[in-house]
Amino acid sequence: MNINDFIQYIFKEKGYSSLTVLAYENDLKAFENFLGTQYGLANATEVTSEMVRSWIIQLLDDGNKNSTVNRKLSTLKSYFNYLVKKGEVKINPVKNIPSLKVPAKLPEFVRQNEMVRILESSGVNEDFISLRDFLIVELLYVTGMRLAELLNLKEKDINFVNRTLKVLGKRNKERLIPFSSKQEEALKQYLKKKKETFENPAPYLIVTNRGEKAYDKLIYRVVKKRLAPYTKGKKSPHVLRHTFATHMLNNGADLNSIKELLGHANLSATQVYTHNTIEQLKSIYNQAHPRALSKKEV
Repeated sequence: MNINDFIQYIFKEKGYSSLTVLAYENDLKAFENFLGTQYGLANATEVTSEMVRSWIIQLLDDGNKNSTVNRKLSTLKSYFNYLVKKGEVKINPVKNIPSLKVPAKLPEFVRQNEMVRILESSGVNEDFISLRDFLIVELLYVTGMRLAELLNLKEKDINFVNRTLKVLGKRNKERLIPFSSKQEEALKQYLKKKKETFENPAPYLIVTNRGEKAYDKLIYRVVKKRLAPYTKGKKSPHVLRHTFATHMLNNGADLNSIKELLGHANLSATQVYTHNTIEQLKSIYNQAHPRALSKKEV
């Protein structure tokens, strides 16, 4: 299987993020290894639907979740579509294989009162690390940007006159995200300390303790540390993105505006957050309406 050409295609021409490209590459190499071990096969043109189905069975036997298997199937489907377009294979062997059923799962988010406590407890000390860690959590929450977008955000992408951040999202699509006077103050305080701390730091906004470009594990570690004392749920950069969207919706923002701020390609990706709002309304109703209360509660 000639994986490298496809990887270069999705990275350079399709503009997939480095994390997505790595996931695709890992999936394809795993499938390639499976074909070699089970069938002694190395040529993608000989792959059949039955081989793909047998791989699915092995993945499930190995304990992979349906959602994980579906992601790997999506990778294979994209890869073979690419080979069909190039004329290297006639039929996509994954085309008629249905995705596995996955139970609906609402995006996890941090409650609003918990986020207030998290942000109020941060940024007390004025050393570089404290200011940076506070800014990481605040920016992820108040902008809803993705992890990769935060890592690639440069100082030159900040417009203090218009109070906007220029973010490079998926498929290399740029968008502007506004920030408030509070974030302006935090940004300027951090940038001042960054300049005082390092002689020649990387041009990226978020840098390591050595002034180099930050990496994903650093962001995960900071988010987990800051959220752990205040919330029992999942703690990750993407949870803060979900939190941004949910709180915006709960406080009256319209769905189209949230879609633009998140950088979603279509509204269906944003509509998932309406379910969190509905669940919140149900909870309020069940707690407050007399007809919803049980006899013991009345």
